[in-house]
Amino acid sequence: MASIDASADDTLDLHLPGEFVALFRNAGDDRAGTRTARARADLLDGVADWGPSATPAGVFHLVPVDVERDAALVARWMNDPAVAAYWELTGPQNVTADHLRAQLAGDGRSVPCVGLLDGVPMSYWEIYRADLDPLARYCPVRPHDTGIHLLIGDDADRGRGLGTELIRTVADLVLAERPACTRVLAEPDVRNRPSVAAFLGAGFRLAAEVELPAKRAALMIRERAAGESP
Repeated sequence: MASIDASADDTLDLHLPGEFVALFRNAGDDRAGTRTARARADLLDGVADWGPSATPAGVFHLVPVDVERDAALVARWMNDPAVAAYWELTGPQNVTADHLRAQLAGDGRSVPCVGLLDGVPMSYWEIYRADLDPLARYCPVRPHDTGIHLLIGDDADRGRGLGTELIRTVADLVLAERPACTRVLAEPDVRNRPSVAAFLGAGFRLAAEVELPAKRAALMIRERAAGESP
């Protein structure tokens, strides 16, 4: 793993004991006083309730996946060669469906979503707790760090800056809706230069290159700006 830049000196390389995970699963965040009890117990603070956001490209909305409704569409995107090179979920629909169900059946540390732009499904997202993810074994993380995986579904939506705009929008949502989160992370494959460029354009910085089991990743970080309130 490449060395991490000096700005990450105050991070923690967390190998999480069970009681630490249980603490975050069961405890509410004191700064989220007006949230419902369900949202306080949610590891990602109620992604389903984050609501739509206005962007220069249209109204964008993250909607948690419904396997019966969305698996066929997401599977089609996964079998696009431009996507398959990085996601490795090619094959029949059940391959994608199993991937989605595994997240939905878990404890909520990763929420798969379809991104709607003006009501039209056009992207797939995974919003996940980076501090509770295997990623934490390979690079320094902080409590409540939140990660993003994404793909833009159709070729017509790629290469025109839309990914950059939506990454910025989703990072803004994470920081606004998760008061305890101070950083948004991503780890695209270093070979995926358009993805790395999109994160840089959305206000992320390249912190390091990290050797993960399936890829060499560009660790991208966007930090909550000084004085930026949730």
